[in-house]
Amino acid sequence: MTDQELLALFIQRDERAVSETQKQYGRLCRHIAYGILSSKEDAEEIANDVLMRAWDVIPREKPQNLGAFLAVMTRNLSTNRLDQYTAQRRGGGQHPAVLDELAECTASAENVEQAVDARLLDTALRQFLDALTAEQRAVFMLRYYYALPVPDIAEQRQIGVSKVKVMLMRLRKRLNEHLRKGGFL
Repeated sequence: MTDQELLALFIQRDERAVSETQKQYGRLCRHIAYGILSSKEDAEEIANDVLMRAWDVIPREKPQNLGAFLAVMTRNLSTNRLDQYTAQRRGGGQHPAVLDELAECTASAENVEQAVDARLLDTALRQFLDALTAEQRAVFMLRYYYALPVPDIAEQRQIGVSKVKVMLMRLRKRLNEHLRKGGFL
């Protein structure tokens, strides 16, 4: 079923929209959630929450890319859940480690809000990603968007762990330089 057909089912409030979306995008949602939360039960629950939220939101919003829309929603719900868990017991998770790795490349929240419109920063990040090779972009996104651990990225991309680490280090350095040249840092 195409995205347009799925969206039509949502707009018509046809309950098949949920089951068909589950068939088509459930695995993606669970994969993203598991990468952030490292729990199959939580990943399953987040995937179900995403479908329920999509049911509530889609008549008002008509996303251009349903898969990307659901992926962002999954990522946001998963990081919110992770924040709840880490608020109870600090440390230990991949998400804080991922954010720490990128901290050297970004300015503090106050500086970003004062110095840069979010759209300009988004454009700069897209330009950075467009300049990368397909392999670099995939590794970067798996780590910093999906928050996958380095060994999982190496296994998925069929490359060595040390190569992934070096690639990520170099990409963070390039991102830092790109953002500095653009006046974001």
